[in-house]
Amino acid sequence: MKRRLFPSILLFILAIFVWYPLCMLLTGALTRTGELAQRLSGVLGNTSELASWPLVTLRPTMKHVVELLLDTPAFYRVFWNSIIQTAPSVLGQILIGAPAAWALAQYDFRGKNAVTWLYIILMILPFQVTMASSYIVLNALDLVDTHRAIILPAIFSAFPVFIMSKFFGKIPESVLEAARIDGAGEFRLFIAIGLPLGAPGVLSAALLGFVECWNAVEQPVTFLKTASLYPLSIFLPQTTLENAGVSFVCALIALLPAVLIFLWGQKYLEQGIIASGLKE
Repeated sequence: MKRRLFPSILLFILAIFVWYPLCMLLTGALTRTGELAQRLSGVLGNTSELASWPLVTLRPTMKHVVELLLDTPAFYRVFWNSIIQTAPSVLGQILIGAPAAWALAQYDFRGKNAVTWLYIILMILPFQVTMASSYIVLNALDLVDTHRAIILPAIFSAFPVFIMSKFFGKIPESVLEAARIDGAGEFRLFIAIGLPLGAPGVLSAALLGFVECWNAVEQPVTFLKTASLYPLSIFLPQTTLENAGVSFVCALIALLPAVLIFLWGQKYLEQGIIASGLKE
């Protein structure tokens, strides 16, 4: 009993640290502008006062929600831009990445280990390393400052391939051999057996890809110059004392799709995270 008590207490303390910022978002979204300005003056203002934050607000208001949804047309533009950039990116990752992952998992060919390690290296490289070369290529293709500058690099991400290949590799060879004996071709194996049995891997790759693309900041900042093309992730940091409440509401709305995705596909996300830590 005592052995279980300490991990439970530790997890509870960690959960408080995780949930407290979310409580701050909700409280900030419902706090009046004057009270927010007073509490955040040490952070967003020119004063040296320490910022303070209550767990609850005594005088909640929906003014910031109304202001964002009815008086901030730029919000709908950046929200729609996020959808335009995220949906094709995730769809392309599956359409391009699934066949590549199937090939890496099921076929032996010359240079397979080199290709696998290339995918791993590309997966762990930070964006800052490839930023200059990516910009040069996109600029040469006249794609800079367009939605395609965000979508195309995301489509060819190495991470979804790595995740899906782990799941495809778990499909029993006996099942594939039985299908070949029955006359199934390689394409039919992939469509009729690979995708259904590897569906958890495909879904986990899609969910993780959605979260990554939806929250992307560095790529839009680097490849987009026109403000009308900015996604929601860039719209959020533009916070001042005057619009702090609106920013809190905007952050909550931006968080909502990721939360819904997590609640719907928690099992697949956990499987994808576990698979990403597996070794060859």
